[in-house]
Amino acid sequence: MMMSLFSMFDPTAIFNTQLNWSIMLISITILPNLYWKSNSRNNFLLKKVIMNLNKEFKSLFNPNIIMKGSSLIMMCLFFFILTNNLSSNFPYTFCSSAHLSFSLTLSLPIWLSIILFLWMNLNKSMFAHLVPSGTPNMLMPFMVLIELTSNIIRPMALAVRLTANLIAGHLLMALLGNTLNFNSNMWMMILLIQMMFLTFELMIGIIQSYVFSVLMTLYSSEMS
Repeated sequence: MMMSLFSMFDPTAIFNTQLNWSIMLISITILPNLYWKSNSRNNFLLKKVIMNLNKEFKSLFNPNIIMKGSSLIMMCLFFFILTNNLSSNFPYTFCSSAHLSFSLTLSLPIWLSIILFLWMNLNKSMFAHLVPSGTPNMLMPFMVLIELTSNIIRPMALAVRLTANLIAGHLLMALLGNTLNFNSNMWMMILLIQMMFLTFELMIGIIQSYVFSVLMTLYSSEMS
């Protein structure tokens, strides 16, 4: 029995090892195999998604800094978050996406690598980005501080957005699960609401993985 609702997010430690984090790698095995001689429907759907994501990420990247394979990083990020979000909705699974240690590990290194790349190769553009055009001379120091602050908090905002949405959804699912009683006359309605909310949570998992990868791409284009 759980001591609190938030205990569902506690990783289980066996032999001083938090084995629940291994689901981040195990969930990758649910992706369909691409090496069959004939394509299945899952492979066809996956290829269509990959092609559409590739076109969209290429259009979002700044054409002055885009390099071959840039969109591949964001597509891998999208599928990695997607598999973890979807697998966490099944019973007896661990929601790694609901932890800041997971989301910050994804957002902070990618954001930092983009910042370092732009400052090393496009330093003039980065300095110009700190002061928007048309800013009065008296407000320039304040605008530099505001722009620096907005750039620094971006990885934290991405991580908190992903974590907060997953935590809120799983807490509501746990509350609805505690209200189900088959001896009640309303159990059919409660079960229907739970199924509808589970479908909503699956959609939230897809949307949040898409938003995370798209915003990371837009940040790299805006700062350049």
